[in-house]
Amino acid sequence: MRTVLVISSETLGRGSDELGARLMVNFLRRIWASPERPAAVLFYNSGVKLLAHGAPALDAIDGLAAAGVDLVACGTCVTYYGIGDRLHAGRVSDMQEIVATVMSAAKVVSV
Repeated sequence: MRTVLVISSETLGRGSDELGARLMVNFLRRIWASPERPAAVLFYNSGVKLLAHGAPALDAIDGLAAAGVDLVACGTCVTYYGIGDRLHAGRVSDMQEIVATVMSAAKVVSV
């Protein structure tokens, strides 16, 4: 089954941003450690910040990339946050590819 994970924020859940940041780090590390990984992880809005140098879970991001997971950042979002020169991992794409990836997936999980 082709699963695609969509991450739209640098935090997980609503409420405390500090707690949400910790939860996102833990979430990414658990996905990395899981025997079943997504085919792709799509990052948009502030979620693209998770791919930038200094992000708290780059070990998990690097591990997912090494395992062959396609890490795709929204180009508009990368430009908006001014992090194009600070991306550590993943590749920049556009909303057309993001939509096509979501529509071709057997399962989409949005966090």
